Amino acid sequence: MQAQNLQIEEIIAQLKSYTFIDVRSENEFAKGHLPGAINVPLLDNEARIEIGTLYKQKGRTEAVRKGLELVGPIMPQLFDRYQELSLLGNPLVFYCWRGGLRSLISATLFQWSGNPVTRLHGGYKSYRKWVLDQFEIKYPLLVVGGATGSGKTEMLHKLAKKGEQIIDLEGLAHHKGSAFGSLGQLPQPRTETFENDLAMQLFACQKDQTIWIENESRLIGTCYLPEPFWYQMQQAPILRVEVPLSVRASRLLIEYGHFEKELLIEKTEILRKKLGGQHANYAVEMLQEGNMLAWMETVLVYYDKTYGYRSEKNAYRSETIEFDWNKAEIEIEKLIEHHEFRK
Repeated sequence: MQAQNLQIEEIIAQLKSYTFIDVRSENEFAKGHLPGAINVPLLDNEARIEIGTLYKQKGRTEAVRKGLELVGPIMPQLFDRYQELSLLGNPLVFYCWRGGLRSLISATLFQWSGNPVTRLHGGYKSYRKWVLDQFEIKYPLLVVGGATGSGKTEMLHKLAKKGEQIIDLEGLAHHKGSAFGSLGQLPQPRTETFENDLAMQLFACQKDQTIWIENESRLIGTCYLPEPFWYQMQQAPILRVEVPLSVRASRLLIEYGHFEKELLIEKTEILRKKLGGQHANYAVEMLQEGNMLAWMETVLVYYDKTYGYRSEKNAYRSETIEFDWNKAEIEIEKLIEHHEFRK
């Protein structure tokens, strides 16, 4: 039975039709993988290091021999695992880094049970090339700007409910882009995984319709935006929403005020240099006294100053519109109408 080799372009639009078996090591998988892939390492982390060292010292033949020696005892386990995964109903697609020996051995083992086998031509490397190519495509981006606490992420999701295309970068990064941005979030993905997820969302968007996206720094927590896409964001028009300071402070208190004071003090201390010693001391003092509103308004001094600088720098491509959270649904409609009128 001949193994089938699929190109990444053949499967990318129908990923849910396959069960992807990533046979790389645990560390390789953790760095990034195809969406929904299941990790069944042919060689675990330690074995891969051992084989790599042997390859450098004694060459391919000795490395392959050692690899077979390590894989031999676990072949029954691998065989059983593949049979188990085949019961999920979708065809299994095996891949390693380059579509080489590891995926070939794994696919052959599964094939011995009489099942049809498929490998991803070029392996994970071909998927990564596809991912990076997505960031070179020109997208009709519209950046939503606004001072900290304006509720830009919530606005995006309300826009999505109205049928607009959005990409929530902070959601993908599991970080809200500030010193307090990790609070209440899942652990951040590695940048490679972040890029993979972003590419898949961009691929799903209609390229002739506006994509709403929040104004972000290139670094969101520990995740870097891909440079070509970041450059596009720097050229895209900005629709800047204006929300009063009192409203922003109140919204942020709902979001962060329930965390333990010690944690909030720790995060506030990160801003000490930027806030200045006097403001930082006052902010911490307000936290200790339980005056949460005074703490938040003090912290916002720094964020508003930073935002003001960026706004001035990007004034040539910005437009400002007031947003009233008491009439959120009406205001979202106004955002859409305003954009449609300006196109």
